[in-house]
Amino acid sequence: MKIKIITGFVLGFFLVACSSSKKTVETTEVVASKEVVLSPEHAEGKMLYENNCGKCHALFSADKFTKEQWEPIVLRMQKKARITDAQRDLVFNYLVMNK
Repeated sequence: MKIKIITGFVLGFFLVACSSSKKTVETTEVVASKEVVLSPEHAEGKMLYENNCGKCHALFSADKFTKEQWEPIVLRMQKKARITDAQRDLVFNYLVMNK
């Protein structure tokens, strides 16, 4: 009888020792978002940028380039995006609004 009890304890000990214990820790990250209020002109420029430029390639962040760098890019892409001069100006003004 003692042998059965000792064997049971030993097997139980090995089962517990060999089992993997995965502890999952859930973290919640709170990110403060800056809400930017756009003027109607900048909102239209943003919409044109996302809808016309975004259908052919990934969009660059407006911060990626300076005002001087954006100007030839927007001029070059105007024809491919098939937008008017007024629409091009709206896109350009949106991209450089905080520079």
